[in-house]
Amino acid sequence: MPRLLISSAFAIASLGFLAAGAHAGRSCEPLRQTAATITQGMQLAERTAQALDASGARVVLLARAGQDLGRYGLRWSHMGIAYRTGEGSWRVVHKLNECGTAVAAVYRQGLGEFFLDGLWRYQAAWSVPVPAVQTQLLALLQQPPARITRLHVAPYSLVSYAWGQRYQQSNQWAIETLAAAMEPATIGTRAQAQAWLQFKGYEPTVLKLGPLTRLGGRMTAANVAFDDHPNGKRFSDHIETVTADSVFDWLPRAGLGAAPLVLQP
Repeated sequence: MPRLLISSAFAIASLGFLAAGAHAGRSCEPLRQTAATITQGMQLAERTAQALDASGARVVLLARAGQDLGRYGLRWSHMGIAYRTGEGSWRVVHKLNECGTAVAAVYRQGLGEFFLDGLWRYQAAWSVPVPAVQTQLLALLQQPPARITRLHVAPYSLVSYAWGQRYQQSNQWAIETLAAAMEPATIGTRAQAQAWLQFKGYEPTVLKLGPLTRLGGRMTAANVAFDDHPNGKRFSDHIETVTADSVFDWLPRAGLGAAPLVLQP
């Protein structure tokens, strides 16, 4: 499978050191990979590469299903920005949380690594941005790491407030980076990126989490915090956060991208 070896980029070009415990979009419980799960992940990576090649896209917003979020009405747990290199292979730039901690970093990986991170469901979904958005994103992704991570902050919460700046989760970083790519001359802060997203009609997912769920999450998981949410919303169980599903809903509504395509097993 020589093409798979190229498209999944086993030689990782990282924007940071890839720690063994870095994950996003799934629980931090110890996960033991088996020959079967590795095979499934690599096959999904290969089929995704083929589908992306056939699409003619240069950049897509790519999502995976790392955990079961069905009770919240969600299909996808984690999103990154995937782009085709000049050599024809695909890379994904995305933010990963170091398990057991409240910090995260941004990485550049191949599709193989992206889909070997302990999936709940072996499916992929992506939205192809309109040409103007692809052009702007590709220009940013070809910049030095310091430019790509300009809006990244290390403090991480899985349910960070969509319009806050105390924490930043993975999907939030992706769309704030999209905003910065679209207006590089005027967007230099997270607050400015979020203002652009609001102007473009982005609407976060609203999670209904009761007080016991909120308290339990804060006490038992370092990467879950609710103290950045406005008190009025937090104490009425109104948790607004960025999800891959909400991004997929927003892109076509805003005229920024196509409806998502789903690659089934």
